[in-house]
Amino acid sequence: MKKYDVIPFILAWLLALPAWAIETRPDTLVDNTAQEVLAIIRQDKNMTRSEILGLVEAKVLPHFNFTRMTRLAMGKNWSSAAPEQQKELVNEFRTLLVRTYSNALTDYSEYIIKVEPLKVKPEDTDTTVKTRVMQDHGQQPVPIDYSMEKTGSGWKVYDVTVAGVSLVTNYRTTFNNQIRNGGVENLIKTLVDKNRSLIAADKKAASVQ
Repeated sequence: MKKYDVIPFILAWLLALPAWAIETRPDTLVDNTAQEVLAIIRQDKNMTRSEILGLVEAKVLPHFNFTRMTRLAMGKNWSSAAPEQQKELVNEFRTLLVRTYSNALTDYSEYIIKVEPLKVKPEDTDTTVKTRVMQDHGQQPVPIDYSMEKTGSGWKVYDVTVAGVSLVTNYRTTFNNQIRNGGVENLIKTLVDKNRSLIAADKKAASVQ
């Protein structure tokens, strides 16, 4: 896979989780969310990138554990980062994911998401929600697994596996390479630069709309 490229048309959807009730089963949460967000996008084909970004931020941030995702992506290098560096890494990684996949939402809003029923017990605190993305033209469905943990504020996603490829594992390889070539500060700089380029692209796109 290319750096920072993890099948954006699927992961665009995964980032759209709203504030459903804490008691909601994880599979029901994912299913309800998919239908709600896709309906919003389908109803307004002319949503701007800033509007989509706002939609993602409103629905996503409370339901993704970006700190754990960043820590897992960093692996053993997490402990070598200073507290302020850890905070900056979480913020930049979150910005990267949100901006990358919010930009893909409108392009792939017509796909159908099917969520497999989940056997979960009340005492379970960690589970995997399995879904399939039904594609056009008779193409094979793409499996997506959501690793989720139950916290005091509800179920949260901490990893996503797309067609057998883990988001966290994919970024871990990239992060390790950046750190090996210039330490934690080099990784932070790379993320900052990537986010700046995404923001600049968004502004340019907005100016021609």
